Amino acid sequence: MKDLLLITPPFTQLNTPYPATAYIKGFLNTKNISSCQMDLGIEVILELFSKSGIQEIFNQQINNKTVSENSQRIFALKEEYIKTIDQVILFLQGKNATLARQICSMNFLPEASRFNQLDDMEFAFGNMGLQDKAKHLATLYLEDLSDYIVENIDPDFGFSRYAERLGKSANSFDELYKKLLDPPTFIDHLTLKILKQKLESIQPKLVCFSIPFPGNLYSAFRCAQYIKKHSPHTKTAMGGGFPNTELREIKDKRVFDFFDFITLDDGELPMELLYENLAKKENLEFKRTFLIENQKVNYKNNSKKHDYKQADIGTPDYTDLLLDNYISVIEIANPMHSLWSDGRWNKLTMAHGCYWGKCTFCDISLDYIKIYEPISAKILVDRMEELIQQTGETGFHFVDEAAPPALMREVALEILRRNLVVTWWTNIRFEKSFTQDLCYLLKLSGCVAVSGGLEVASDRLLQLIDKGVSVDQVAKVTRNFTEAGIMVHAYLMYGYPTQTIQETVDSLEMVRQMFEMGILQSGFWHQFAMTAHSPVGIDPESFGVTPIKKEILFANNDIDFKDKTGIDHTAFSFGLKKSLFNYMHGINFELPLQEWFDFKIPKTNIHPDYIHDCLLEDSDFNFKGNSKVVFLAKNVIAENHVKTKKKYTYPYTRITIHLKTNIISIDLEQEKANWLIKIWGESSIDPYKKITLQQLKQNFEESFDDFELFWFSKPIQQLKENAVILTI
Repeated sequence: MKDLLLITPPFTQLNTPYPATAYIKGFLNTKNISSCQMDLGIEVILELFSKSGIQEIFNQQINNKTVSENSQRIFALKEEYIKTIDQVILFLQGKNATLARQICSMNFLPEASRFNQLDDMEFAFGNMGLQDKAKHLATLYLEDLSDYIVENIDPDFGFSRYAERLGKSANSFDELYKKLLDPPTFIDHLTLKILKQKLESIQPKLVCFSIPFPGNLYSAFRCAQYIKKHSPHTKTAMGGGFPNTELREIKDKRVFDFFDFITLDDGELPMELLYENLAKKENLEFKRTFLIENQKVNYKNNSKKHDYKQADIGTPDYTDLLLDNYISVIEIANPMHSLWSDGRWNKLTMAHGCYWGKCTFCDISLDYIKIYEPISAKILVDRMEELIQQTGETGFHFVDEAAPPALMREVALEILRRNLVVTWWTNIRFEKSFTQDLCYLLKLSGCVAVSGGLEVASDRLLQLIDKGVSVDQVAKVTRNFTEAGIMVHAYLMYGYPTQTIQETVDSLEMVRQMFEMGILQSGFWHQFAMTAHSPVGIDPESFGVTPIKKEILFANNDIDFKDKTGIDHTAFSFGLKKSLFNYMHGINFELPLQEWFDFKIPKTNIHPDYIHDCLLEDSDFNFKGNSKVVFLAKNVIAENHVKTKKKYTYPYTRITIHLKTNIISIDLEQEKANWLIKIWGESSIDPYKKITLQQLKQNFEESFDDFELFWFSKPIQQLKENAVILTI
């Protein structure tokens, strides 16, 4: 038995748990509150995609005369699907690696319409290897089954979402409520069967649902409905990303037939108070909590306690989750894109909120963005070590809104100081702080990828967004990451208020050039959505849009609007996504942009070498005195020699450094070499002593003249170019 049951309802990711319940459980541990967590989504997926689950799907009656040819084919091959499904799932769980050879033989898996795209993509697998090719083929196999389920069993099914349309900008609760009055669906039956078993074994006093997305909402309500019917004494609560953004103005009482409480923003303190209230009858305290009081929806925020600091909320705890059973899939043969779906990632946050906090399309008025609070590098790396011990996994995804460059630097140095072997990636802003040297340091610490917003790829619109970057700057930063061996994903946007058709075409040309230059590896286009808590949503007239207002009784986030340009930006969706799909596979850069659209578009105004020219720059000989200097190499050999030229002899020192993949040798005057090696020892990462370039200059000039001449000399430049010396 446990006091609290924390549930992520179907569906989120297949390859790794959504982290919210692990964060909350880690906090509850610090308060000695007993809890159990479950990812109901992965448990339902594993039940559905099993021999018995697939058998049950094919047992459902379908009319062969009315279904699509694709469904007819899948049904005809049902014995092959039933025979192979368990082995394929084991392979995707990393438990059956030898099956890759069978899968790649191309005569093992039954193939339906999803395999039609293979001819165009065969070349791409050379970049990814046998296991990844097999994962991709197995993913297509699962997607074929998913297509069959959507057409014949349950139209609301999706691998990472369920009945998402019911949660998207549902200003009224009516449609969702009506669906909940219908009999449970096929997927619901699987969900409720697993939930029933968990409730019977845990017997919680309070069941808390973390709902990150609209695609989790319906299942959460269906589960809460079951709990209220079969265990009416058990309290239910809802929190997470969806209520935080969408349910801040909720008025419909019927919602509270399912949930006793809805909490907003950081969940630690609200959850602690709900737990304490279970044992109390009066003087109840709440933090940012909706509930029914006197037959009305009431918002209670009567606790005088302050939210916990990030340093005090504990390390996420993944106990109870079926970590070995998650399935890694590869939808696209692109190494960067596959990070979201392939591999198990421990999730952490470097900083609460966003250090920039100005983008006009973003919910910057809400606390989860507005309140910026970084965590110290030492605490973060302590938590990384704890999670490695706990999960056995060394992969980390920092799920920040935008990780701060200075903190990323400190985390990287702390990882190197402790000699940890970890793999990590995060979300960033493409700001100029990401120099070549900083990117190389991040790579050395285990950073393999970053994602960030290029958004509209137009300087005028980036200024309007208040993004704080330019296309030129983004190109240079993505080049720095790429040259350091770090992959880059760009979030791309179209349809921003006042954006013209010409600007959309020009932004596609910018993106095409960046992919062709090899400085972007992956991207995703999304159409601008006006949200209630963003600067555009709060003051739409200033951005040239007119909101279409509706009465809010349930959810309120995405707001319909009219743009004064009158352009139908939706028309660009298919062409933008199709072109990007090709660019991500490294093909068809030479095609005119018109080829991607079935309607006339203007020619681009962007020079074909615009991005190329942005990246042409002279060597940077600027002296930045406050920069920190790090000497990375440890395998340094110094040998004294004498050079004779005519009748003069010159003593010098040859410094040889063995790097992981090559050997560097430089010759310096003996005295300067001795000075450099002494400083090297004092300023190495372990123990890491922070020394600035200005301090280095002062130290040098106590014995020698003209530090700049030494610092920018050919031998020292050689050390810098090989990342032996970093200035960060």
